[in-house]
Amino acid sequence: MFDARFSFDFEGEEYLRQMVAAGKGGLLISAHIGNFEMAGHMLERLDTKVNILMLDAEHQKIKEYLSSFTRKSFTIIPIGNDHSHIYSISEALKRHELVCMHGDRFLPGSKSVTVKFLGQDARIPSGPFYLAMKFAVPVSFVFAMKDRKRHYHFYATEPVMYAQQSSLAGRDEMLKKIISEYIASVEEKIHKYPFQWFNYYNFWYIEHTKE
Repeated sequence: MFDARFSFDFEGEEYLRQMVAAGKGGLLISAHIGNFEMAGHMLERLDTKVNILMLDAEHQKIKEYLSSFTRKSFTIIPIGNDHSHIYSISEALKRHELVCMHGDRFLPGSKSVTVKFLGQDARIPSGPFYLAMKFAVPVSFVFAMKDRKRHYHFYATEPVMYAQQSSLAGRDEMLKKIISEYIASVEEKIHKYPFQWFNYYNFWYIEHTKE
């Protein structure tokens, strides 16, 4: 239940309800922007199981935090070095559940692509967007932003299905398409809420190594 002292707008919530009603599961890709706690509360409104993908090192701490304000509709999928999280994501989608992950944090050693982000080159992890293509389920970009002191705005884009391509060139093009649409959504929110993007590292630094 929401605190009566706060007010909310739900822009695009109908899209997520359509995903739930369709019974195919789906991916919700967000960013380190806005309010994580409010996003959790807002996703609870969907009355469906939501799986949250996060780094294994953050798993227990965040799990305890989530349990303090959410019911049993959330499950944490820790990202491990053994890639077992891919199996967990696959199983969740087979159960027609939603899987939520961030797409804006590049970690050294992980696969990435270089894109223009806010006018400069930046590395974006390719993993979340490859999964969107691999599992061929509806994908929505979601954000929960603070508009005023006690007013929050939840955004969800219209779901899109990015079909797996048979050729390597086709997969590369589809990957670029997904990432470009994601970047456009994140940039829009950063321009509107410039003090609510929480990436505390040199986002545009690219190590000069051979590809």
